[in-house]
Amino acid sequence: MSAIEQVFLRKILDSRGQATVEVDVVLAGGAAGRAAAPSGASTGAHEVAAWPEGGVDAALAGARKMLPSALLGKDALRQREVDEALAAVDGTPNFRRLGGNVATAVSLAVAKAAAASIRAPLYAYLGGHHPARMPHPFGNVLGGGAHAVGGTDIQEFMAVSLSPRAQDNVFSNAFVHKRVKELLKQRLPGAAIGKGDEGAWVAPIPDEEALSIVAKACEEAESQFGFRIRPALDVAATELYKEGKYRYRDGAKSTGEQVKFLARLVEEFDLYSVEDPLAEDDWDGWIELTRAVGRRCHVVGDDLFVTNLARLKVGIEKGAANAILIKPNQIGTLTRTIDTIRHAHANRYETVVSHRSGETTDETIAHVAVAFGSLGIKTGAVGGERIAKLNELIRIEERHGRSETGGSAMASR
Repeated sequence: MSAIEQVFLRKILDSRGQATVEVDVVLAGGAAGRAAAPSGASTGAHEVAAWPEGGVDAALAGARKMLPSALLGKDALRQREVDEALAAVDGTPNFRRLGGNVATAVSLAVAKAAAASIRAPLYAYLGGHHPARMPHPFGNVLGGGAHAVGGTDIQEFMAVSLSPRAQDNVFSNAFVHKRVKELLKQRLPGAAIGKGDEGAWVAPIPDEEALSIVAKACEEAESQFGFRIRPALDVAATELYKEGKYRYRDGAKSTGEQVKFLARLVEEFDLYSVEDPLAEDDWDGWIELTRAVGRRCHVVGDDLFVTNLARLKVGIEKGAANAILIKPNQIGTLTRTIDTIRHAHANRYETVVSHRSGETTDETIAHVAVAFGSLGIKTGAVGGERIAKLNELIRIEERHGRSETGGSAMASR
């Protein structure tokens, strides 16, 4: 009853109006799962290939030829075997024939169909019915970089609400987002305050002034809601790194200067986390910053690790970062994603499951973050494709409170 009977692929729009892929998987017993793949603007060089040569249309044409023989008849409850079949039919190290986005959407849709076949919510099927903690939402409230031309050099200024309750965190992050706009209007009267790809506000102000505004909004939200709300950064430093220097509008910084600059921001603004503070291959800088601030701040590797287990192992050995951003479409399958999460946790690295700048209303990452007890979920603060994940956290929290029992149906697969 859990054999894969049909796989449907279609081209849909992402939040930037660009094409991506959505997949429906139908099992012999009638259970079905649907998943869609996002896309990133700030991407790491070591990610799998999002699309084969020719883009989305070529990916769909190729997948419709390759997937039936690889998947039809396979047991959806055996996720690892399904994902290995995806990798085998592609036949390349980085999914450049099938496309990492196609592989990701298929892999996630199979898991959702499998969960439906045993009438379990996806988070329970993946990781167990009683998550140790709900992930804290990392809400992008102000930014620039590759996500918003004309804004700050640093890509994202985030609010991280630290209540144990998901609903509290979702609404307090939304409050910070609104308050940031009000503070920007006070700072720039008469100016048009727009939004970037992820719904964060965009304003032509210096990075440290932007951080001051977000920190102030977090402090005000703390007073109103009664729990800690701290600022965080995604520097996206690879985007700034050119010819051996980190190039800001007001000048260039060496690796040592970049480390000192960010260590000072961590100290002055009590930052909860700093994502991609150094370029993706600047290992020495990562090691130095982690030694400097790693005991008081989460140093999160995104472009550094790209959800890749081999790169994570190098980082652990070197002492680079103490947390990893998790994006399933960086690595191509659910089981590869899970292997990376488990290895991170086994080595005391925190995980933050993340959206991409070009998103869909797919809510799967909320379930992944809950299933494995991730520290956080990075999914913006507002916008339909962002609140799809945030509202799903609220639903999961409600369902979790209804005394569900049992363990993961996927644990041994």
